[in-house]
Amino acid sequence: MGLAFRSRIEPEADGTVAVIQMRDLTEDNKLSHRNLITIKMDKLSDRHLVKRRDLIFRSRRQTTTAAIIDTKIGPAIVAAPLLRIRVTSKHVLPEYLCWFINQPLAQAFLHSRATGTAMTVIGKSALDELQVPLPDLATQERIVALADLSNKEQKLMRELAAKKEKLVNGIQMQLATK
Repeated sequence: MGLAFRSRIEPEADGTVAVIQMRDLTEDNKLSHRNLITIKMDKLSDRHLVKRRDLIFRSRRQTTTAAIIDTKIGPAIVAAPLLRIRVTSKHVLPEYLCWFINQPLAQAFLHSRATGTAMTVIGKSALDELQVPLPDLATQERIVALADLSNKEQKLMRELAAKKEKLVNGIQMQLATK
């Protein structure tokens, strides 16, 4: 479970621990670590610290997907309502688990176990109940590689569409002002 703060998290210039919040997770389910707030924290247990390849699960709001910490960061913790998932089995790739949690079938299962009305919450128990198919590591690697390629393609297609729209608008403005 992410650490609960009683009030708004205020950055401290001489902070030694980064705090991962919902806003630090990107649309493509990665950690944007460049703008993490740092705070001072005494008596911090190792179990609260995140590591590279940990998953961060968004347990509230409309988007309830997992993101992976794909880079090494210094001392950092997760703020509630985020949940940290650490894969400890050598038979599961964290990237595969992240991919699976974000699939429509897994999302439908998790949403079916959400609680609350105005603000839905997916608790740790719902994640514990999620049945994850476990192919061999080579197959998991292929699934992750294919997902990465698909994500890159989608990003390129969005960039291409934006450039095309800009080009068409420019041509239209030239025609309109001739």
